[in-house]
Amino acid sequence: MRLELLGVRGSTAAPGADFVRYGGHTSCVAVSTGEAADPRLVLDAGTGIRLLTARLAGRPFDGSILLSHLHWDHMQGLPFFAAGDRPDARADVYVPAQLGRSGHDLLAQAFSPPAFPIGTSGMQGRWTVHGLEAGEHCIEGYQIQALDLAHKGGRTFGYRVSDGIATMAYVPDHAPAVGVSDELLQALDGVDVLLHDAQFVDAERGLAADYGHATVEDCIALAQQVSARALVLIHHSPARTDDALDAIDAWARERADDLVACDGNGRWGAANNAPALPFYCLDFLCFP
Repeated sequence: MRLELLGVRGSTAAPGADFVRYGGHTSCVAVSTGEAADPRLVLDAGTGIRLLTARLAGRPFDGSILLSHLHWDHMQGLPFFAAGDRPDARADVYVPAQLGRSGHDLLAQAFSPPAFPIGTSGMQGRWTVHGLEAGEHCIEGYQIQALDLAHKGGRTFGYRVSDGIATMAYVPDHAPAVGVSDELLQALDGVDVLLHDAQFVDAERGLAADYGHATVEDCIALAQQVSARALVLIHHSPARTDDALDAIDAWARERADDLVACDGNGRWGAANNAPALPFYCLDFLCFP
């Protein structure tokens, strides 16, 4: 399984000279079966999904996009995804089911006039929006478990993804301090890679509670509790500069073999024994 980290910021994009090494794009992870294979599964569609067009090198997108929730930083890249906005593209978009509304109507709250000039019907290709319930699903050949997370402002899912050989969990917006369900603990147990919201540090715990996010300390504790093989910190604060993330990485490595993720500006990849590799930024992970 190959994970391409196309956007690892939370809340809003962070451009500028202080955000080069870790990148400034908001949440997006592309999943594929190897370097030569086009990603057919995408987790979230923040501004980072724009990078997937270049990755596809002129080919159309043909796959599914799973949104963890409908906050702007997790879906604002959809209308700018050029590889999906062409006649030969296919995009099945899944959003957490809620409020008794269709997936299309839920997405249209932000993706239609007057909030935006067009809706999904304005995109070229075959676009379908589905309301997704929690539980087990088979999507694009992957076994997907959608899991309810504690986060403010609408239903939020984390996703456990398995290709039959390796497993990863994507938990981008999560407040473990509020409580972690037995179902979530069971789903995360022993995963090969845990990508987890690390927007705040312990000194900002009040802000974490206000916004429904995790601290770096929360991430480490949860990863250790579920015996995850590797923890990758994502959803960084847009105010967290490269130097600040370097400091967090150094601090975290004294306590666990953590990786502080960066998006496509990274230079490194990891295979099998990812936590033991001496790097703090990456643009992809391959495992096992």
